[in-house]
Formats: sequence, structure tokens, C-alpha cells
Amino acid sequence: MDTLSYKTVSANKATVNKEWLLIDAENEVLGRLATKVAKLVRGKYKTNFTPHVDCGDNIVIINAEKVVLTGSKVDAKVYTRHTGYPGGQRFTSPKELLNKHPERIIKMAVKGMLPKNKLGRAINGNLFVYAGTQHPHEAQQPKQININSLK
Repeated sequence: MDTLSYKTVSANKATVNKEWLLIDAENEVLGRLATKVAKLVRGKYKTNFTPHVDCGDNIVIINAEKVVLTGSKVDAKVYTRHTGYPGGQRFTSPKELLNKHPERIIKMAVKGMLPKNKLGRAINGNLFVYAGTQHPHEAQQPKQININSLK
């Protein structure tokens, strides 16, 4: 058996092929959308996935205000943040967040599914979420994909 033909190929910054993908979040369930987007932005769907390299695609998500939360999560779920000052703990419901900043609800859901290190923060920069259908990434010619076709 020729073991030299079974060498593991590890991707690096120079050999990674990044694409621009466009996802329409209209009528998509938040958690299901976020898991697939996290896998795409991380690069897990690629054959040359390498855990320590940013080999994921650049993802543009439009229609963030039309994302759906199932059950009673719209009222019952609570997002907590802290201002950094004493007594600065703030609470927000998804209903308020969807009204004020609908793109943040998807950004936070995907960020929670990425690694908590330098690589995860770098990968999070490859995600672009917009409330409406307009986005400034037309020059990159993002390829529209159906998120439901992914496993």
C-alpha cells in the first residue's frame, strides 16, 4: 500500500478559496438559519476545512427583520448585556430587538455558535447582516443560495 498518496492537505491563508454568498432570511427560523450560517462562515461545508484557518465564505444576509422565532420566544426570551458600569445590566426582548436593530438578533445567534477565540472573532467579521433587501456588496457579486438545501 502506497501511504505517500494519502497525505493530509491542510489549508492555509493563501490556498483558501473564499466566495461571497447571499442568503434571504425572510420567513426563516432564527436558530436553524444561524446554525447553517455558522457552518458556512466557519467553512465546515468545504472539503478542505482546517480548524485553525479562516476558510469560510463571506456571507451577506438580507431581510433580517423578517426572521421568525418559534413558540413564545418573542416575548419570553431575554437578551442580557452589561454597560460596564455598576448597575449597568440591561435586558432586552427579541421583540424590542427586532423593532430597533433586527440585524443584531442574527449576528448574536451566529456569534454564539462560533469559537470563543481570535479565530472566532475574525470569522465573525465575514458575516454581513442587513435589515432590508438593499446591501452594499453588489460589487462582490454574491451568489444567492437556498439555506434549506444545506444539511
